[in-house]
Amino acid sequence: MYHKRRSPPGSAPATLVPHSVDGDSRHPKIDAIFYDAGKLVEAHSHSIEEIFSKIGAARFAWINISGLGDLETLKSVATRMKIHPLALEDVLNLGQRPKVEEADDYLFVIAQMVYLNREKAFCHEQISMFIADNLLVSIQEEPEFDVFDQVRARLRAGRSMIRQSGVDYLAYAMIDSIVDHYYPVLENVGNRLDQLERLALTHPTRDLVEQIRETKRTLTQLRRLAWPMRELVSSLMHDTRSMLSKTTKVYLRDCYEHTVQLMDLIESYREVSAGLMDLYVSSVGLRTNEIMRVLTVITSIFIPLTFIVGIYGMNFSAVSAAGKPMPLNMPELNQPYGYLSVMAVMFIIAAVQIYLFRRMKWL
Repeated sequence: MYHKRRSPPGSAPATLVPHSVDGDSRHPKIDAIFYDAGKLVEAHSHSIEEIFSKIGAARFAWINISGLGDLETLKSVATRMKIHPLALEDVLNLGQRPKVEEADDYLFVIAQMVYLNREKAFCHEQISMFIADNLLVSIQEEPEFDVFDQVRARLRAGRSMIRQSGVDYLAYAMIDSIVDHYYPVLENVGNRLDQLERLALTHPTRDLVEQIRETKRTLTQLRRLAWPMRELVSSLMHDTRSMLSKTTKVYLRDCYEHTVQLMDLIESYREVSAGLMDLYVSSVGLRTNEIMRVLTVITSIFIPLTFIVGIYGMNFSAVSAAGKPMPLNMPELNQPYGYLSVMAVMFIIAAVQIYLFRRMKWL
């Protein structure tokens, strides 16, 4: 997913445009997990009001909205959490740069989630989070994919730390999962670069140029997403408010180190991808030189043979029309086995040339 979607140019601030797929504004899928150290309750519904009515079933609540096709659902969330309309506009405008914004009652976080789909193609989606005292609301583009299965599994485990901590730790766990899922994508890119390098050395074709270009484009996109993710985690680490506990900030430090490692990997792969084009050009040039060398050797072998054939193809007669011998006019024409002798001489010359070329390592 490389698409962006924004309000029409010149629209008024906080203009909300629902996200449609193939012209259809899908109703979002809403999942909720209410939890504390001793209890966990899960709920699924298409009504945000029904989900909000269940808040209080446990101390903490995580509401995940998958889909941006229903403005009323998002407006209801904004009303209950006192979300500014500009923040809601950022949720709907895809392609936002990862960032953190502070408000009186919540922290607003936008992150970019990357993953490999069923066809092993690189995709990314925007994730928006609103972090309040005991409530976390996450909003993503599509319900088909996300990277939070391990987070849900840890919540369902009765003795996990995430169950004993607040929603700030849950937000850290989600951001950490987003960051960690950059690694499988980069591993896939690294394997692809190895494959392209082998092809550049053995089978340099025009199709390979397009594959190299697509890989470089993917790395550029990953860098554009990963670089602000590092700034996002750094901002959360240095948050001066009490929205994030000191314990959570310690874990965020480890997450920040992961983002630094990601940038190092991306920059390394970008250098490799840039060198692949030079390797391709060099390989094509080397392959051309090999072909030209073989053709030159073949031509060199046939030059003396062509010279001999040209001489005996002049058709000068060894005798005159009156039958008088003409010794200076190719007397070999009347020699017995003359044809076989010339062919033998030509074969010996070619064999000697091939031997010399091999000895000089030209073949």
